[in-house]
Amino acid sequence: MNASQSYQVFERLREARPKPTTELRYRSPFELLVAVMLSAQATDKKVNEATERLFEAANTPPAVLALGEAALKEYIKTIGLYNVKAANLLKTCALLVERHGGEVPAERDALESLPGVGRKTANVVLNTAFGQPTIAVDTHIFRVANRTGLAPGKTAQQVEAGLLAATPDEFKQDAHHWLILHGRYICTARKPNCPGCPIRELCAYPDKPEMS
Repeated sequence: MNASQSYQVFERLREARPKPTTELRYRSPFELLVAVMLSAQATDKKVNEATERLFEAANTPPAVLALGEAALKEYIKTIGLYNVKAANLLKTCALLVERHGGEVPAERDALESLPGVGRKTANVVLNTAFGQPTIAVDTHIFRVANRTGLAPGKTAQQVEAGLLAATPDEFKQDAHHWLILHGRYICTARKPNCPGCPIRELCAYPDKPEMS
């Protein structure tokens, strides 16, 4: 996909969703960090159901630490891998208190040093909480980038680098949200809705159905 086509892709995605945002519910960088940490192998709906109750009881690192592991697990036990996630969250809260005064850092290295926080989670927090033009690559974005030809790659990091190179600066802040929502609702894994796709003519996917 050339530069002109890439621009048109994001222009059309912007027209379809002028103000995209995450579907995770949060009110602070810490709440977002927790929600993203919990979202691995879980739906946003399940995460929101759990965090709604959790954040009423504890929505700061000291408050989560005060809950303790057993109580924390009770709040998040409906989410997959909750035992591991609870342990990582408690370790992360302890480090946030010890190293960052209880605040979520806005630097990649500091975020990625936290237990349970990888590059994808760091990118989401940097972009959504702190307004940095990062692009987190999850399974939806990986699929869309490869299927459309926007930024093909064999690994998430290759796709991320390709997207950062292919995305015009004016779209970088919202690119993550446009692509994930496009993958979630239009360019789905099993049966993409090609007839309803705003970027159909620009897409390199060879199995698009013929328009009637």
